[in-house]
Amino acid sequence: MSLTAGIVGLPNVGKSTLFNAITKAGAEMANYPFATIDPNVGMVEVPDNRLQRIDEIIPAKKIVPTTFEFTDIAGIVKGASKGEGLGNKFLENIRQTDAIVHVVRAFDDNDITSVTGKVDPIDDIDTINLELVMADLDAVNKRLAKVQRAAKGRDKDALAELDVLNKIKPVLEDGKSVRSIDFNDDEKQIVKGLFLLTSKPVLYVANISEDDMADPDANKYMDQIKEHVKGDGEVIGVAAAAEEQIAEMDEADKADFLEMEGVKEPGLNRLIRAAYKLLGLETFFTAGGPETRAWTFKKGTKAPQAAGIIHSDFERGFIRAEVMSFDDLDKLGSEAAVKEAGKLRLEGKDYVMQDGDIVEFRFNV
Repeated sequence: MSLTAGIVGLPNVGKSTLFNAITKAGAEMANYPFATIDPNVGMVEVPDNRLQRIDEIIPAKKIVPTTFEFTDIAGIVKGASKGEGLGNKFLENIRQTDAIVHVVRAFDDNDITSVTGKVDPIDDIDTINLELVMADLDAVNKRLAKVQRAAKGRDKDALAELDVLNKIKPVLEDGKSVRSIDFNDDEKQIVKGLFLLTSKPVLYVANISEDDMADPDANKYMDQIKEHVKGDGEVIGVAAAAEEQIAEMDEADKADFLEMEGVKEPGLNRLIRAAYKLLGLETFFTAGGPETRAWTFKKGTKAPQAAGIIHSDFERGFIRAEVMSFDDLDKLGSEAAVKEAGKLRLEGKDYVMQDGDIVEFRFNV
């Protein structure tokens, strides 16, 4: 499942540092604007302790975690929607992603240049969001001109899209995002086809200092960021520079560093899980034999389509799914105990997959 989150923000807020940490991909970094011109793309493993627990109970030759894709997009500046700073190219890169990870600087350091000359995460957020709104408004106006002509002929699809565009336009003109609008299911399908920047779900990442790692909420900027974006997206704090160092450590050094900082796990784990959840993604498992593996599916996916994630033949010839939950396996301690407790279920084509399902698909082609 190729879904990707695009990392955006003003130049020099720590986007590429964060990207390096989560992918270890060695994206170019420099202390000047537009160090990133072409987007860097990297895959990251989704941390999930359930895999290790499943392997303890149902041993396999190897463990394969699921992955998630991040794209590091060049810094956006004021006027990007009008082409400033190569803005049109960068905005198009965002349009290709499924969700936005919006990085804002939330630390003081005179040695690191700020494109605005000051540390002001609220102003940074507003600058980026306004550029995305203005880019969407331009796209909606252009689309309206085309759809209005088709709607004059009473084309049913054009009329439906026209209603949606007329619903969106005044909201954008008011400086608000498309995701702030309530749409019905039919309207959502139309909006999806418009590829609007502000329709994408967003996760705000406050790039904090190493001193705040143990308690990100204690960062002096955190409360104002949360209040400012309330209702628009979630906020988490991550010390990007420290996380990049942690990513390069071996397991022993990493454990020592985290203990010294009073941190239970790398902040990147929280970030990856938050981005994963942002897109409505969940995980099912296949266990034992050659591999115990995690698979990504979209919330609401039915069993045959989940089987198709593994192989198209599984979906085409789907018969049934043998399912147990991770919680039951973890609590009862063995497959046999799960069966004895009547917790192993046989599910058909209408079964909606649940996060943590451990599945064996039966099929015939």
